[in-house]
Amino acid sequence: MKLTGIGRMVVFLVAFAVVAATLPAQQQVAPMSPRERVVVGYVPIMKFATLYVANTRGIFDKYGLDVEVQSVRSGTEIIAFLTQGRIDVGGIAIVASTWNAWNRGMDIRIIAPGALEPRTGSPTMMLVRKDLWDEGTVRSVADLRGRRVAMAGGPGSGGEYLAAKALERGNLTIRDIQALNIGNPDMPAAFAGRSIDAAILGSPHADQVLGSGTAVVLEKDLTPEAMTVAFVGSGQFVNDRPEVARRFVLALMEAARMMQGEEYLAQENIRAYLTHINTTEEAIRSGAPVIYDPEQEISLEGLRDVERVHRENGRTEYTTRFDPAEVTDLSFVRWARARAR
Repeated sequence: MKLTGIGRMVVFLVAFAVVAATLPAQQQVAPMSPRERVVVGYVPIMKFATLYVANTRGIFDKYGLDVEVQSVRSGTEIIAFLTQGRIDVGGIAIVASTWNAWNRGMDIRIIAPGALEPRTGSPTMMLVRKDLWDEGTVRSVADLRGRRVAMAGGPGSGGEYLAAKALERGNLTIRDIQALNIGNPDMPAAFAGRSIDAAILGSPHADQVLGSGTAVVLEKDLTPEAMTVAFVGSGQFVNDRPEVARRFVLALMEAARMMQGEEYLAQENIRAYLTHINTTEEAIRSGAPVIYDPEQEISLEGLRDVERVHRENGRTEYTTRFDPAEVTDLSFVRWARARAR
């Protein structure tokens, strides 16, 4: 039986003490000497929090890495910086432009996962206007045919991918609706003004809309346990500095293991989150926990689904399947898994 991401986490938490008592000591990993500098670009969201914990809690330092983190506005910027050699590693969402760049020969490799979507209770959902629901006009996804559905990011974005996954439940595609690109902060006003019929929206804006009574939940848990964000390394970093890349991924894995269960809200971790993103401790503590696989498995199956959806939506410059295995290097995660604490 294949374990899901959540299942792996449960097994890890339950069996760790027994395994630790019965297995020989893990291999000691020497720090880099001399120390190595690694420049990392990231979009400041919680899905990259393994980076924040590894950086703030001294895990990178333990392995002889001087990691410089740079907050940027979008994954597009990160890709540009990677190809220009300005950064070594980036935390990005895997969107249509990423697949197009890979198809054109971009030398960037997926080396570790970001956060996973939860199996249940995801803060991202499809909402529909309450008046349409109450009238019986829209009671299922299939009823959205021809209607105005808003999502943040536009064609080929992560928002469009989520919308497409929701629409699949009603045997619809992006082509069957009027897709509108509206920023998340503007969604509450759009629902209140009835300028949209439905939307893909996450916390805290979804909570705001639901609290106002202008919309209800139409679909939820759109992509359970999906990996839609990842850490990618430049070809130069991966090929020319593999020992550095291995220790970088090992540090991310150790950070993930320090964020399981109640430890997710440990004060040291909270401090790490707040150091890297613009949010509040209250928002983190009251929100749904973000999920990080302690085994840091890279889901090629999930990535294939992301690629398929963007390609079938006509957002890629190519029409035949592009296998993410071609741009994924699993060796770093496997090396780290054999050595992580």
